[in-house]
Amino acid sequence: MKLLLSLVAALSFVSSLQAADAPRPNILFIIFDDWGWQHAGAYGCDWVKTPNFDRVAKEGVLFKNAFTSNPKCSPCRATILTGRNTWQLEEAVCHGGIFPPKFAVYPDMLEKSGYEVGLTGKGWGPGDFKLEGRTRNPAGPSFDTEKSNPPASGISKNDYSANFAKFMEQRDAKKPFCFWMGFTEPHRAYELNSGVRLGKKLSDVTVPGYFPDNDTIRGDLADYSIEVEWADSHIGKALALLEKQGILDDTLVVVTSDHGMPFPRVKGQLYEDGYHLPLAMRWGKGIKPGRVVEDFINVRDFAPTYLELAGLPVHEQMSGKSLVNILSSEKSGFIEDRKVMLAGKERHDIGRPNDWGYPVRTIRTTEFFYSHNYHPERWPAGNPETGYRNCDASPTKDWILENKGPFYDLAFAYRAEEELYDIVKDPECLKNLATDPKFAAIKKELREKMEGILKEEKDPRALGNEAIFDTYKYLGGRKGKGYAEWEAAQKGQPLPEEPKKKKGKKQE
Repeated sequence: MKLLLSLVAALSFVSSLQAADAPRPNILFIIFDDWGWQHAGAYGCDWVKTPNFDRVAKEGVLFKNAFTSNPKCSPCRATILTGRNTWQLEEAVCHGGIFPPKFAVYPDMLEKSGYEVGLTGKGWGPGDFKLEGRTRNPAGPSFDTEKSNPPASGISKNDYSANFAKFMEQRDAKKPFCFWMGFTEPHRAYELNSGVRLGKKLSDVTVPGYFPDNDTIRGDLADYSIEVEWADSHIGKALALLEKQGILDDTLVVVTSDHGMPFPRVKGQLYEDGYHLPLAMRWGKGIKPGRVVEDFINVRDFAPTYLELAGLPVHEQMSGKSLVNILSSEKSGFIEDRKVMLAGKERHDIGRPNDWGYPVRTIRTTEFFYSHNYHPERWPAGNPETGYRNCDASPTKDWILENKGPFYDLAFAYRAEEELYDIVKDPECLKNLATDPKFAAIKKELREKMEGILKEEKDPRALGNEAIFDTYKYLGGRKGKGYAEWEAAQKGQPLPEEPKKKKGKKQE
């Protein structure tokens, strides 16, 4: 037995030496803004065309069960950068909050170890990263000078792939790079009927069961789809650039989203389509092509993965787990500790008295989805009199609010304190089983398992200190300095001027 253990230890040591001697891969991280996991050819969708995402999946690995930590932009992105779950991020748990400087981020760590780091488009945000002393976006220094002429007015003029090329021109080719390409598509607003104008047929669109099936909804989804396709085209241009330079196979390419599509009951809401993500990775020298992985993956796993591949120790703050063992495996899962997934949310957007949030914690297994809505007396998408602020304006939202009925109830009405769904039979989470006696034991088991994990991760809400979430600095929809600068950059406008100080008057 001792001989066997010694042999295993020796092999492990040799393996670690080989990994340390191996060239560190470049990292190209590509993230969509509000792209739903089911809308890619690799996942079986035929009306949203994503040939370049599909290529990454075909030449690498496609993940079937990837999830966000929180179904809103800035808390998800904070998790990606820090490797921490959303309830471990203090102010950064909020959407439109601040980014506490106490949390280390992987771009800074990689840069200190010799990587060239850059960002184009949307990094961490919305929120104010300068309020607590940061001088640049936590995702890295921005490269946003190149502009394009997109086919629809709702699409950003940022030429993501050209800006990536600018970064590649100025970098030290002797160093590995880590670049964040952050699309602002398919975030709203959309040019109305741009989908049909650009060749989409409404009859081809698939409408989920929580929406009415009519031309208004189909047209809205068609407008969404052309923004996904525009962003996907930039993936192709980035891959072509890497191929031309002969470094595509030396580069880990990661393509994902921050949460589901910007539609009622999806974005900002903890149901399957709100927090289930598209995810594909390609690395010619490190990933066997054509694999499909079933293991549960969380966005907090990205940062420790990048650090391990760079030969760095995983930072002690990180609660995510590296995916290197999965990337190098030939199996599809499940790894024993990757059969369960938790997610949560606190404050998202202003729209309730006292800026109260709608706190939720969820647990997902291969069979069931359970969620605990801690304040079911609150409106889940914001108060009616404020316009349901935690739901983006859209033709779909307008139709549902005007017609009320069952689709309104699914998207905007009060919810039960506990929700339980058979995720295999009911992936759209339409039939709540929480009050069905036949599922009482399953509900109890999932609730207790969730609470146990939350306590291990020191979630203040699970430890009886939920009041702390209402003390965190929070901008909500109010535009702080960092947010205003980011927004101006996305529209190709000059940065807003700071107000001139006036003697004798306090500046707000």
